[in-house]
Amino acid sequence: MSLETPPMELEIKKLLIETLHLEEITPEEIESDAPLFVEGLGLDSIDALEIGLALQKRYGIIFSSDSESARKHFTSVRALSALVQEHRKK
Repeated sequence: MSLETPPMELEIKKLLIETLHLEEITPEEIESDAPLFVEGLGLDSIDALEIGLALQKRYGIIFSSDSESARKHFTSVRALSALVQEHRKK
């Protein structure tokens, strides 16, 4: 059984590291299901804005700042990956 990270999740991890200047972390150290905020990576609302802008630039995904669904997508790398994959199908 392979534990290889799916390509889109790896891409999202690299995007997070690049966008948030997390040079001390490798993609392999970020758990796909770990929370992005408070626990896990410990990101904050400013980080969320930066991630949102990066996703908009790279994938054309636009979020409403008060959107409950946006909050749901920002829970983990896996959730962001699913969002990007869903957006690509449209």
